[in-house]
Amino acid sequence: MEHHRAPRKRTRATALGAVALLLAAVGCSGGDKDDNGISSGTADPARLGTQKLSWKACQAPTAAEGTGAAPSAPPGGGQWKCATMKVPLDYADPKAGTLDLALIRAEATDKNQRIGSLVFNFGGPGGSGVTTLPAAATDYKALRGRYDLVSFDPRGVGASAPVRCENDSQLDTYFAQDATPATLAQERTYLDGLKSFATACQDNSGKVLPHVGTTSAARDMDLLRQVLGDRKLNYMGISYGTELGGVYAHLFPKNVGRAVFDGVVDPTSDVEQGALGQAKGFQLALDNFAQDCVNRGDKCLLRGANVKEVEDVIVKLLAQLGAKPIPAGNSGRQLTRTQATNGIAQALYSKEYWQLLEQGVDDAEGGDGALLLVLSDAMNGRAKDGTYSNIQAANAAVNCADFKQRYSVEQAKAKLPEFRKASPVFGDFMAWGLLGCSQWPVAGQWTTPDVSAPGAAPIVVVGNTGDPATPYEGAKNMVDKLGPGVGVELTYKGQGHGAYDSGDKCVQGAVNAYLLEGKVPSAGTVCE
Repeated sequence: MEHHRAPRKRTRATALGAVALLLAAVGCSGGDKDDNGISSGTADPARLGTQKLSWKACQAPTAAEGTGAAPSAPPGGGQWKCATMKVPLDYADPKAGTLDLALIRAEATDKNQRIGSLVFNFGGPGGSGVTTLPAAATDYKALRGRYDLVSFDPRGVGASAPVRCENDSQLDTYFAQDATPATLAQERTYLDGLKSFATACQDNSGKVLPHVGTTSAARDMDLLRQVLGDRKLNYMGISYGTELGGVYAHLFPKNVGRAVFDGVVDPTSDVEQGALGQAKGFQLALDNFAQDCVNRGDKCLLRGANVKEVEDVIVKLLAQLGAKPIPAGNSGRQLTRTQATNGIAQALYSKEYWQLLEQGVDDAEGGDGALLLVLSDAMNGRAKDGTYSNIQAANAAVNCADFKQRYSVEQAKAKLPEFRKASPVFGDFMAWGLLGCSQWPVAGQWTTPDVSAPGAAPIVVVGNTGDPATPYEGAKNMVDKLGPGVGVELTYKGQGHGAYDSGDKCVQGAVNAYLLEGKVPSAGTVCE
């Protein structure tokens, strides 16, 4: 989610697992680290490309990565190993020092048939790859036969010089405040919250903020390719990971190996178009949820003889929460309208969560907001003990470093009718979310990212017709922008965010055939 205000480029695979890193001495530029995780010394990319990694058993995750234990053994046996890799803070200024990127790897099980490394980015921006890869590894067991499975915490994320903003208690207040203000007083409170958050980010991570954009992360991936000893980058990008992959392909087209983009971010969408597309996408997913509820009749806990009547229950609930929050079980906390909206969005990332959404709304109607608050906490990276990962701080930092657009209150208000038409549930939330970078201290780089990649190897681009977070149309636009002979579209007619981890055998078969055998699927292939 782009900030907690506007769900954008967010993947459901966030801090589910648990991993941490041992700092590895890599025999290159060093120096003492400051509070931002920046080491002094010269950062020559050519020299850093020859560094040797020290792989060691993974420990439990850092606070910024989330809570949990060290990862259990990967499917197929062996052990997860972790390391750190030094990258330049600023590729344009080698004297600015280095950052340590956190890495994780499970080596291929069939050494004789090994192809190389397969690097994963699971999205966000802001998601920790070091914690997500072990949690999702069962989905990729077949790929591990011939690939070392590798992921990383991108710069500013998790254990990689994490962006730090407000403390845990401040974040509780921040995420609970009304993100759909209806009065001038609420507007002032909302804007003050954005300002306080941005100021805290600058105070605590000012040296890192200008350098956490996607272009720098893409350059880090090419450095990772070199350090891993791979001639080409074999890559699986999910959600925001498709944007990162597209930017990589643009910068290094000749270095693209076998790559797959799943849950595709539309590279032609600016901030407003992206937010409006997500409003429509989440509304479509909510429509599908409501229709399933109607089809089940009395077995569904929510009242309604048709889709609109079911959704009216949710609209009414949100209005009531806007007027008066409700208790969240025995937690001592309350569920606000903003948190309920966040929780509903979180549950729409996967059809598997629909039963939680149904139960959560029903509970909230009865005066208990506990389940919807748990879902909202998952979106925001809040653990049961009240500590937060840095997923939302990093999400804001990367998005604001990437995108130039800065919106005013007047501009957001002017967009409300269009957004409300797109979604009576998410429209206000998304329109006001346009202000997410309005107080940010760092300027953005682009209006939309350039992903043209002439000469790159084929990239399989998987679009899901029911995807709420990255609407299906984005896949075709990614294919078009990658250029002739590069993007190859594969359609999955399903629900939830992404396609490969749905378990659909058609999608997994086509993707595996490409990654393992180099067999490019026929353009326009449809999996139902």
